[in-house]
Amino acid sequence: MMLLQDIASTDTLQNIQGAGFELLDKLSPKFFLRLTIDLIATTILVRLIYYRTYHKTEQFFTFFTFNLTIFLITNLLNNVEMSMGAAFGLFAVFSMLRYRTESISTRDMTYLFLVIAIGLLSAVSKGGWDELSVLNGILLITTSVLESKWFVKKEHSKSIIYERIELIHVNRRQELLEDLQNRTGLNVQRVEIESIDFLRDATRMIIYYFD
Repeated sequence: MMLLQDIASTDTLQNIQGAGFELLDKLSPKFFLRLTIDLIATTILVRLIYYRTYHKTEQFFTFFTFNLTIFLITNLLNNVEMSMGAAFGLFAVFSMLRYRTESISTRDMTYLFLVIAIGLLSAVSKGGWDELSVLNGILLITTSVLESKWFVKKEHSKSIIYERIELIHVNRRQELLEDLQNRTGLNVQRVEIESIDFLRDATRMIIYYFD
C-alpha cells in the first residue's frame, strides 16, 4: 500500500510538473518581453518618481498588484481576439474601483490610473518592444516633468490651530504671514481660515507654503 501511494504521489508530481512546463511552453518570448518592460516601467514610476516625491510606501502593494493583474488579464483576453474598445472598457472598470475602508487621495488615484494604463498598454500594444518602450517612456517622462520643480512650484499645506486670533483680520494679513513664517520656519504664502473659536481665542486654518 505504501508503495502504491509513493507511485501515485510520484505520478501526481510528474503530472503537475508536466502541466507547468506545458503552460510555460504556451507563453511566447514576446509575453515575457512585454511583462519585463511593464514591470520596469512600473518600478520606475512607483519607486523613482512617486516615492522620491512623496516618500510613501503604503500604496506600493496596490500599485504593483493592480498593474500585474491588468497586464495578465488583458493579455489573456487579447489572445481571444479582444477588441481595443473592450480593453479600454476593462481599464474603465478597474480604474473606477474604490476602497471602502480607506480613502485614496486624488494624487494616489492618479498614479493608480497610470499603473493601470501601463499594464493595459503593455498587454494590447501591437508594436514591437521598441515602440512599447517609447510609449511607456513618454508616460514616465511626462509624469516626472510634471512632478518636478521645473514645471511649477510645488505647494504644500498643513492644518494648524492658531491662537493669535487678532491677526486673522483681513487688514493684518501680512502680519499673520510673517508670524507664521517665524513660528514654523516655512515659506508660508497664503492661509485659509477653516473655523474660528471666539470662546478659546483660537482658529483652525490651513497654511500653504512652498518647498
